[in-house]
Amino acid sequence: MNVFDFSATSIDGTTTDLAKYRGKVLLIVNVASRCSFTPQYAGLEELYQRYKDRGFEVLGFPCNQFGGQEPGEEATIREFCSTKYRVTFPMFSKIEVNGPNTHPLYVFLKEQRAGWLGVRRIGWNFVKFLVDREGNVLNRYSTMATPASIAPAIEAALQ
Repeated sequence: MNVFDFSATSIDGTTTDLAKYRGKVLLIVNVASRCSFTPQYAGLEELYQRYKDRGFEVLGFPCNQFGGQEPGEEATIREFCSTKYRVTFPMFSKIEVNGPNTHPLYVFLKEQRAGWLGVRRIGWNFVKFLVDREGNVLNRYSTMATPASIAPAIEAALQ
């Protein structure tokens, strides 16, 4: 099993098979628009623009599980991301990343790469998973890891 075996609902409400990203390097991120880390959207978009022509995608998954920091509906989230941060990378509908209603993709991601001290649960918004072209999870980055700090790993995965 790998990331490409899953599907998710895009922010416009259509089902997206992640297999459409087969052959690309992915950075999968749980995002929120009212978080102190929300400015990372700018860095994520910068990475996307820098590497998209080489087969790189950022996939944003809004989540409201941390301090209620993503309370809006999909249309509100999409508008915020496009106007405030000029986000052009793919965004998906709100999901849960912890608990009994965890999206199956995040069940898989957490099984593949635990966080600090082996903790599997997602600790906050803007946790990032780097995925290779075959759908294997290469690494997990904490909320504190800036998008720019991941650039060398993305470069290596794109080789």
